[in-house]
Amino acid sequence: MQCPLTISILPNHEHSKEIAEEALQRGYQVMLHLPMQSVAKRIAGKGRVETWDDRPASSNDGWRMIESVPNAVGVNNHQGSQGDIRRGSHGRVNARAAKLGFVYVDSRTTAATVAFDAAKRDGVPAAFRNVPFLDDVQDAAAIRKQLEFALRGAKEKKAAIAIGHPHPETLKALREFLPTARAKGVRLVFASELVH
Repeated sequence: MQCPLTISILPNHEHSKEIAEEALQRGYQVMLHLPMQSVAKRIAGKGRVETWDDRPASSNDGWRMIESVPNAVGVNNHQGSQGDIRRGSHGRVNARAAKLGFVYVDSRTTAATVAFDAAKRDGVPAAFRNVPFLDDVQDAAAIRKQLEFALRGAKEKKAAIAIGHPHPETLKALREFLPTARAKGVRLVFASELVH
C-alpha cells in the first residue's frame, strides 16, 4: 500500500525485529505495541506492563521490549485497559518514552483511560484513537463502513487516528479504500504527525 501507515509491533516475538525492519524498508512508520495488563487479566504479550509493577524505568524487561522493535518512533498500548486506568503503570512507560524521544498514542481500549493525560503530564507528545476501531467486525464491507466513518471523523475533528489489525479482511478493505482518501478530501499521515 503506497500510503503512510504506522505499523505497531508487539515486542519479544520471533518476528518482531524482522517485521519492524521490513515495515521501515517499505516506508512505513514503526511503533512499539506495548502489552499491558487487561481488565480480564488476559495475557497481553511477553513482558507486559502490570498495574502493580513498580520496577524502575531502567528495568531490563522494558528495554528488551524496545530493543525487539528497532526503529520505533513511539509507543501505543495493546489491550491494557487495566493498565490504562492506573497512573502508576504509565509513569514508567512515559519515563522511557521521554528518554527516547518517543511519542505516545493511546489506543483507548477503555473509556476510563488516563494514558493520554498521563503522557501529556509527563511531557511526552501524545494523541489518541478518536474514531471506532476499524475491524471489531471482521468483514470487508463492515470495515469499509468504519473507514468511511473515520474519514468523516477526520473532516469534522480536523484529524483522526484509526486503528485496525492485520486480518485479511482489514488488509483487503485498506487496499481498496485508502487510495480514495485524497479524492474524499483527507490527507493520510503517520500517527506521529498528529501528536501534540
